[in-house]
Amino acid sequence: MPPPPEVARTDAWHQLNPKMLLVTPVRTLISLAAPILVALFGIGRGVGSDWAARGALIAAVAALIFGMIPWVTTKYRFTDTQLQVHRGLISRNVLTAPLDRVRSVDLESSLLHRLLGLTKVKVGTGVDDTQIELDALGKEEAAQLRRYLLGRSEVVGQGTAGARGTGAAGAGVAGTAAGEAAGGAGSHDPTTGVPDGAADLDGDEQELARIDWSWLRFAPFSLSSLAIVAAIFGVGSQFIDDIDVDLSAVEGAWEWVAAQALIVVVGSLTLVLLIAWIALSTLNYVVQWWNLRVVRERRGTLRVTRGLLTTNATTVEEARIRGVRMTEALLLRMVRGAELFTLATGVGSGGTSKILPPSPRAVDQQVGHTVLEEDGALTKRLRRHGPRSRMRQFVQAQWNTVIVLALAITAAVFLSWPWWVPALVGLGFALIGLWIGFEEYRNLGHGLTPRYLVGQQGSLLRQRHVLERDGIIGWNVRQSFFQRRRGLATLVATTAAGPESVEIRDLPLTMAVDLADSATPGLLRQFAVGAPSQSVVSGAGVVAGSVPPAGESTPPAADPDGWSER
Repeated sequence: MPPPPEVARTDAWHQLNPKMLLVTPVRTLISLAAPILVALFGIGRGVGSDWAARGALIAAVAALIFGMIPWVTTKYRFTDTQLQVHRGLISRNVLTAPLDRVRSVDLESSLLHRLLGLTKVKVGTGVDDTQIELDALGKEEAAQLRRYLLGRSEVVGQGTAGARGTGAAGAGVAGTAAGEAAGGAGSHDPTTGVPDGAADLDGDEQELARIDWSWLRFAPFSLSSLAIVAAIFGVGSQFIDDIDVDLSAVEGAWEWVAAQALIVVVGSLTLVLLIAWIALSTLNYVVQWWNLRVVRERRGTLRVTRGLLTTNATTVEEARIRGVRMTEALLLRMVRGAELFTLATGVGSGGTSKILPPSPRAVDQQVGHTVLEEDGALTKRLRRHGPRSRMRQFVQAQWNTVIVLALAITAAVFLSWPWWVPALVGLGFALIGLWIGFEEYRNLGHGLTPRYLVGQQGSLLRQRHVLERDGIIGWNVRQSFFQRRRGLATLVATTAAGPESVEIRDLPLTMAVDLADSATPGLLRQFAVGAPSQSVVSGAGVVAGSVPPAGESTPPAADPDGWSER
């Protein structure tokens, strides 16, 4: 275990780095920039520019004063067993974290932090998403504190961490998409962005992935990028009225554009929007994922570092990782891209942490298998749920068609539209519904590996969850009225990791019981009634099905639709 840094060697109370007296007021001013601008350019037009300027000045001075309060009122100390943080002026808060329960220590540095040599430290104990923040310490001091806290946790809980060592199958990342043997430790495959083999860095790090700038081609296909572009356009539109523009020139330009062919106008606007979308989404990708590295550390943790303006170093203890989630939005799926998340207990946002941005699907699969320490879960063929499930997907996808068609018919009656308008609207939505139903069923399935339960679903957003079978703490079988009529059910595996449940939708009820018993042999036996051929699942009533002896898995029933590659 590394020696404790200076701040951890004594019971004395410490304050944050004095340079925060510069950071906090500036950050407060930035957060108040929008109201100050509104006061200057908006309110100033009605009450006079002098009054608006005075109000903006008062707001700026208040921001400087109140920005100093956090530094004055925050203090922290380390005891032999705890980290204690006191903060607050009027309402005092006392936060404590047992040092032997520390599960994550994340480092974050904004651009201003980096200019001043500061780093924000976030300490998590894994109980929930709450983290204790020390904003901020010196850069070297923060790095030493991170090593000390994680090293101390490793010594205390090395038995738990040892359960997920790095020597299991899948510890070496393949150098090709097919998972072939590595060609040389530490080398880098330019086609995938994944190191060839187990790159041992500095003797105690194994690099799993690093940013490859060929991945920029996936940036415009991410739904998050589309949302950011829309937000930028929305914010920009709020300031158009305050820009001094020659309206006569704009009107003349618009008259010229309107005089051209409609197809030219529409094509030009589409081209402008497309270029703006590509440029802004690419810029956002670079800012967020600059210098990305995914590293497995010797102490049994995964560390993800990234960021251009604000650098983030997120640590996830591997002993708390219970699976992964691979997400493929529709646009991203069209170019064979995906995103990868870990499912863990008490870390990340809602138990999930993104470790790979939009990137080649093969890279996500390789890194995911390395994290899982087992190959195949992200690439295996999944079992389909049969014709009744397929019919349900098509029927569900047409509900929107029924609603829209009813609205179109109502509008046509009151607005005297021709009959073909609602007919055309209904036909269009019906075709879209058919495609969605087809995609829903094509992407719906489940499977089992020696260590993991695999479930997949979604049409516009396809998600494959891989959950460790040892991490399943219970089962819930749900049936709606329409599912009961078709003999279908939704099987929910409950867990302490990630979103705390993994759903497998619309599979035959007997198949759901067999799957649950195969994934966790013996867990359902406590519900057995009479002979082993009768089993009761809470919430589903009496279910006919064979429950095999503990330790034996049930052979899958004949699948009328066979198998499909997802």
